[in-house]
Amino acid sequence: KLPLESIQVVLEELRKNGNLEWLDKNKTSFLIMWRRPEEWGKLIYQWVSKNGLTNSVFTLYELASGDDTEGEEFHGLDEAMLLRALQALQQEHKAEIITLDDGQGVKFF
Repeated sequence: KLPLESIQVVLEELRKNGNLEWLDKNKTSFLIMWRRPEEWGKLIYQWVSKNGLTNSVFTLYELASGDDTEGEEFHGLDEAMLLRALQALQQEHKAEIITLDDGQGVKFF
């Protein structure tokens, strides 16, 4: 029941904080993210480091749905958001997204 101007202010604050991304140029459709991709990447990398899995390769399925990640906050993460998180890690030189025979994977450093 907020006026349109108030809604726009709220959405702009979410965008500034990195929790909202506009999906179209007219700003009529958007994605609200509970955590920014960088935050998801940090959680994933903490799990990798804690378990001594640097220099290991994982499929995206293994990370998001595998038995090893069950109970982790990123378990069940949408593949698009997982890719964004891994791209953030790739920019930090902590991971490299690779193409595997059956899809995509990631190698952690």
